[in-house]
Amino acid sequence: MEKKLLLGAEAVAQGALDAGISGVYAYPGTPSTEITEYIQQSRHAVLPTVRSAWAANEKTAYEAALGMSYAGKRCLVCMKHVGLNVAADAFMNSAITGVQGGLVLVVADDPSMHSSQNEQDSRFYGRFAMIPILEPANQQEAYEMARYGFDLSEEVALPVMLRITTRLSHSRAVVTPTAPRQQNGLNPTTDKSRWILLPANARKNYRGLLDKQEQLRQIAEQSSFNSVTEGRGEQAVIAFGIACNYAMEVITSHGLDIPLLKISQYPLPEKLLKRFAEQYNEILIAEEGYPIQEERLRGFFGDNRFQGRLDGTLPPAGELSPALLEKALLGSMQQSNDTGHDIKPTTVN
Repeated sequence: MEKKLLLGAEAVAQGALDAGISGVYAYPGTPSTEITEYIQQSRHAVLPTVRSAWAANEKTAYEAALGMSYAGKRCLVCMKHVGLNVAADAFMNSAITGVQGGLVLVVADDPSMHSSQNEQDSRFYGRFAMIPILEPANQQEAYEMARYGFDLSEEVALPVMLRITTRLSHSRAVVTPTAPRQQNGLNPTTDKSRWILLPANARKNYRGLLDKQEQLRQIAEQSSFNSVTEGRGEQAVIAFGIACNYAMEVITSHGLDIPLLKISQYPLPEKLLKRFAEQYNEILIAEEGYPIQEERLRGFFGDNRFQGRLDGTLPPAGELSPALLEKALLGSMQQSNDTGHDIKPTTVN
């Protein structure tokens, strides 16, 4: 397929189109607006193949997308982070009903509040609802995750959250698409009780959601979106989503020979994290948004090996950048050298 120069938001849109969506519903809000605009301007929007609509608010957008999913069709729903507050009722209940056709919720967070009233982290909602979360590190991964999200949604019969941020959404990179798939046929389930959350049905569905959690963890453990870049020494980095891109930029530009664990699919792959973290005495946690995973890792290991937003190694608020990670990594390396740890830059040929 021909390569394309795309914004991160456009890469998500292209991935959804190539995944065979039948509809996209959204409420406009930076940095998510360009996703729906790209789909509306595509050739698919000219033909009656992809239903596209701006909703009155995020809740009605989510409900419309959920209805299309109940009919067996794949559907994308887009909003910014604060919009998920408005959609929370429908969103939380959709984890209990489950889905029929693939349903991917794209939530665009806005660290540093470039055009928002807060910088709340949508990963809290994903964990609250107990659904899979995908967090791309770059534009190519945004495309691939948008495609994969629909497959995963149908595999586990749950909505999937795709969490992006302003910097990824509004920056461009070359993306290599793959061949598009056909749309799903109309395939509504005959068991209507799944969608009607009377207490008797809701209790049964909720038990089913709890039973799926081990499957979701196993999928995350085996995900190619979670990977290790090997390195030497007693220091390491665990980076989430776009922070992986920043960390790799610093490691590459300075020729640092330190290991990096990249996490872009949740729930947390606990076995992978444990195997990695047990090898190192000092680990920098880099995640865009709130220190959600840093808090969990500190609690899980119960020691002070982790550095990040909570101890001031990285700023407690605002978006990350390569410069901030550079300062944190090189400063930590200098301290380690002062105490005798053998961590030094290597020559890049």
